[in-house]
Amino acid sequence: MSMKLPPFFKILSLCFVSAMSVMLLLPVRAAETKDEFSKGTIDIGVVVSDADRMAAFLTNAIGFTEVKGFSVAPDLGKRIGLIDGHACDVRVFALTEGDQSTRLKVLSFPKAGAKQADQGFIHSTLGYRYLTLYVKDMDRAVERLKAAKVQLLGETPLDLGGGTYIAVVKDPDGNFFELIGKKAK
Repeated sequence: MSMKLPPFFKILSLCFVSAMSVMLLLPVRAAETKDEFSKGTIDIGVVVSDADRMAAFLTNAIGFTEVKGFSVAPDLGKRIGLIDGHACDVRVFALTEGDQSTRLKVLSFPKAGAKQADQGFIHSTLGYRYLTLYVKDMDRAVERLKAAKVQLLGETPLDLGGGTYIAVVKDPDGNFFELIGKKAK
């Protein structure tokens, strides 16, 4: 004996079965990609108007350390598909030592005529909009920012609750950096 369900229940049942199917497949996909990556961190490339000015900001204001960079010849950059015939020196910055540290790769192309994105707010332009850095001592991070004459945005450092604070700044080209952490004192 089959029970006749109202159309609403048929749709609801179909949605439930579909959702369960997706949920059962997700762990399989994660397991499939788990071993595909040789490094659990990412490197981020940022094109800036002035590499020296950005280097000073990253090291003096934020606390990055400059590590060994590399050069890209015009032909290689073109063959890779990232650069249309410009040579460049890539300056690399890390927060911690070792191969498992996320690295920020800074590039500058003064003769390429790059355009400045609208950096008013993170919603002003599409794309990767900000970097989040986790600090051990918010007071020390804010002191370093102020010593480097970097303006804090909004009402930051702002207490997010539970003793965790956020401070937001912009780099020399207007890209957002948020620092999150507790006060050590």
